[in-house]
Order: sequence, then structure tokens, then C-alpha cells
Amino acid sequence: MPLHKYPPKIWETLKLKQGIYARLPKHYLKSLEVKEPTPVHWKPLGVQYRVSPKTGQKERVQDIPIPIYYPPDSQTGLWGGEGWISGFRYANGDKMSNRVKKTWKPQLFKRELYSEILDHNFAITVTARTLDLIDGAYGFDFYILRTSKEDLNSKLGMDLKRAMLLRLARRNTELYPNDPVQREKVYNKYKQFEIPGEEAEWVGLSLVEAVEKQTQLESKEPDPLFKVYVDQLVEELQVQKLTEPLCIEKK
Repeated sequence: MPLHKYPPKIWETLKLKQGIYARLPKHYLKSLEVKEPTPVHWKPLGVQYRVSPKTGQKERVQDIPIPIYYPPDSQTGLWGGEGWISGFRYANGDKMSNRVKKTWKPQLFKRELYSEILDHNFAITVTARTLDLIDGAYGFDFYILRTSKEDLNSKLGMDLKRAMLLRLARRNTELYPNDPVQREKVYNKYKQFEIPGEEAEWVGLSLVEAVEKQTQLESKEPDPLFKVYVDQLVEELQVQKLTEPLCIEKK
């Protein structure tokens, strides 16, 4: 069996350092760094040892996160970091009976959420935790803009964030076109989240989308042949004019 030069677990990391991947913007490559999301279904103790309440002896703590499965539907909604948890339960609630497999799923709701920045109502599938987080952030726009990619854990959420950041960066008049006072008020309200437009364009893009965008930026249609000849002729005439000797008319 042939041995690989590099272990498979770092292949994805190495891929980003060559070819078109290496030419992606640095701020986008930085956003691909893996970060741990805020725990939702479990509470880490944050210590390696603790005193047992039963024996009074020091014991090691196994701070192991609960495996969570995020179905594709979670990417088209805002689940607030919640997902599916698989485990076992006792049949009929009797501990003497056999254990059966069970999957715990969050309760989902369809809610209309309004964005001030985009001036639009969105019908989005959410969980009760999402609604609490939106209230805690004092609004839908603040929740989207303040929450990290790892905690949003939603393609829809990141697409909304990109759209909001682009509007803040461009400050165009499409927002409240008949009410410039309200438009300026909204822009000032979320001014703290403004980033350059060239960065906002990349926020939330998947790696496939980013590579496609970079390919389009690098591709350039060749100039028509007649235009090449015209430009060449103009350049030659300019050079010829500059090299002609100055003739002083004698009187």
C-alpha cells in the first residue's frame, strides 16, 4: 500500500496553500479557520479535576462534548446552534427494560422576521432559542451581525449577514428611497458593523462559491484583434512624434 507524503487529516489545510485557493483573499482564508461554537446542548465545566460530592476525593472530569448532527434543513433556517442528538431511552420509562434508540430534535417554528437594513420581512424557520437570542440582541439585524459564523451555523444566516454588510458598505439610496432621514438613521444605527465593500462581498461564501468568484475575477476576455492593432498604431505614432527633430523656421 503506498504511503502518502502527508496525513489525510491535513489535506484540506494543504489544499488552501496552492493553486487558486492560495490566491483567495487573506481575510476570506482567515474566516475558514475552524473555531468551536458556543456549547448549546451541554455545559462544559472548564476544569480537569473536581472534588466528588459523594466521596470528597479529587476525581478527573471528562469534559466531552455531546455529538450533534445538523441536518441540511438547519442551513436554510436559523436554529440558534441547536441540532439533532442521538441516544437511548428505556422502553416505557422502566430502567429494567431494554434500551431503544431515540433522536431528540428541536421544536421548529415559522416566523416572520423584519430586517431594518434590508427593509424586508423574511419567513424563516427558527427555534425558541433563536427567538430568545434575537430578543437578547435587541433585534434581528443585531443578532445576525453580532453572531459569529460558528454560532449562526446557517448558510441562510451568513447570506443575510453578507447582504446587510454590503448595504452598509455601499450606503446606497435603495433603502427607504422616499425617506432619506430614516435611511441615514438606520445607517448610523449599525455603523459599528461597517467593513469595506470588497471584504463584505466574501462574507459567508462557501469554498466552492469563493473559488468560482475568484475564477471570474481572474478571467478576462481577450481584446478584439482590431483593437490591439489600433492601440499599437496609436502608440507607434506617439513614439514617432516624440522622436521627430524640432524644426526651427529661419526668417
